[in-house]
Amino acid sequence: MKCFSIDLDGTLLDSKHMLSDENYQVLQDLKKQGHHVIINTGRAVEDVLKIDAIQGLETPIISINGNIIYTEKRETLFEAALPTATYKELFPILQNLGLWIMVYTNQGGFPCRNPDIQDKRPEEIAPIFQDYDYEKILEKQGLKIYKVMAVTRPEELEKIDQAKKAIEGNLEISYASSFPNNVEFTSVEANKGSALLRYQQLTKQSFSEIYAFGDGGNDVSQFKVATTSIAMGNAPAAVQQEADIITKTNNENGFAYAVKQLIKL
Repeated sequence: MKCFSIDLDGTLLDSKHMLSDENYQVLQDLKKQGHHVIINTGRAVEDVLKIDAIQGLETPIISINGNIIYTEKRETLFEAALPTATYKELFPILQNLGLWIMVYTNQGGFPCRNPDIQDKRPEEIAPIFQDYDYEKILEKQGLKIYKVMAVTRPEELEKIDQAKKAIEGNLEISYASSFPNNVEFTSVEANKGSALLRYQQLTKQSFSEIYAFGDGGNDVSQFKVATTSIAMGNAPAAVQQEADIITKTNNENGFAYAVKQLIKL
């Protein structure tokens, strides 16, 4: 059985965060052929299921960069969380850099999740984070922190590099960027690649081939465990260099093109 592990934003979805009819049809065709299709994304599952076509596919979902693995029936197979002590060390570093910080938890995203700000201008985004009381997050009962995502203005990308350098070697934490203006921090147990391997173990399946599709730095880990890795034409050069194949952009149905023309399935 072949497995297709597919990122969403910048990969399966176009720049308007829409799933094209052509890409959707290829997903349907792969399932009909008996292949295993997995959505492997940095999004929380709630934001994945807002896409009606994806919800109707009944595919397994690896969400929040491998933090939570769901079956096609939306049953939780695995979850990893950041220790609260690690979060308390991480947060002031990001805050002192002036980054916009989103905390993904089992009780929602605070003050919001990334899809809520994706199409907004910086002047619309800033008030969402200004004066937000992050202390009240830790007061929630039964809290699990899945991911801390830091975002910066397009003209201040150096802050993302500063955050990575400040963390590297100092905290036991995983991090990756899905776009140049963000960095996502998760448990060391979680990344898209390790989640793919874990999915096979938990479901007692063994894939003969794994095709991994992505466009961001957080997709490199799934490229490393794939039989064949496919980077989108819109992916940064550093991500493309990690892939076996480069396809068209996400606005040109690059996923469908790769399946039909490059992999020839």
